[in-house]
Amino acid sequence: MARFVDLHPENPQPRLLTQVAEGLRNDELIAYPTDSGYALGCRIGNRDGRDRILKIRGLDDKHHFTLMCRDFSQLGQFVHVNNSAFRAIKAATPGPYTFILPATPEVPRRLMHPKKKTVGVRIPDHVFVQALLDELGEPILTSTLILPGEDEARTQGWEIKEELEHVVDVVVEAGETPAQPTTVVDWSEGGPEVLRYGAGDPTRFES
Repeated sequence: MARFVDLHPENPQPRLLTQVAEGLRNDELIAYPTDSGYALGCRIGNRDGRDRILKIRGLDDKHHFTLMCRDFSQLGQFVHVNNSAFRAIKAATPGPYTFILPATPEVPRRLMHPKKKTVGVRIPDHVFVQALLDELGEPILTSTLILPGEDEARTQGWEIKEELEHVVDVVVEAGETPAQPTTVVDWSEGGPEVLRYGAGDPTRFES
């Protein structure tokens, strides 16, 4: 039975933030709000959590996972960023973008794309997520909460609690959550390629 944690959207209660972070450290799987809908998240080293995310979403091992990062400095520990990508990504973050980049050795192989050795990264513009990342001290392994047969991320914590309470450990509520997904930019081949048009302005990455 999943726990339901209701946090203030602008001033998340430190005690509750600590509870959610401790749950992640104890290898719990959480459903949490971001600046682009709800996501499923676990600790990077949580092997079972990764498999649970794939099962809930009905995905295979080729799924591109995303590392939710606190800031650009943390992002740079997990992906290789060339000079042109550095300037453009830094200017666009925090915000509703996901960038696919070559992974560094800090990323476990099971989280990389099996052939390209890439991983998604993003820096959210969301008070709760930033506070949680600060409390946790490491990125969160993340995948948008889109269930099989659906094409939009969930936005209501109580609905997720009712539907997924036996397959996740924690459901976080933290105010209104937008439904529009991130704009996905693949920068693994040297230059930007927009793979998905979402909330982030794609024109800055189009020639």
